[in-house]
Amino acid sequence: MTGSTQPQPSQQPPQRFEIEISPDVEPGVHSDFTSIWHTPDTFVLDFASLRQPPYIREDAETGGQFIVAPTRIVARVKIPPAQVFELMKGLEQQLSEWEVQTGQRPPNDPPLPNLG
Repeated sequence: MTGSTQPQPSQQPPQRFEIEISPDVEPGVHSDFTSIWHTPDTFVLDFASLRQPPYIREDAETGGQFIVAPTRIVARVKIPPAQVFELMKGLEQQLSEWEVQTGQRPPNDPPLPNLG
């Protein structure tokens, strides 16, 4: 039969997402850093913001000093392992575009905020 618009089982048309965002999610949240960890079935991205300026504390056992950065998780995103590869490609593409547009490269080790 000619002129059929029904795709054959082996010829599925490409998928396109129609993405909608709710008004309460649209503004987003600020994050100072991200912690990434995984289980066998899920990758977890914890986005965190500083609650107050970092401060220096002394280790009771060693007497050495360390910096404490009080933070709060502001968003947790869980994704399946297969999606991590698409996320990495998307991040690489966006980072490359950002570098071209701004002429900047992100620092290797971003500094903590002022300890004042």
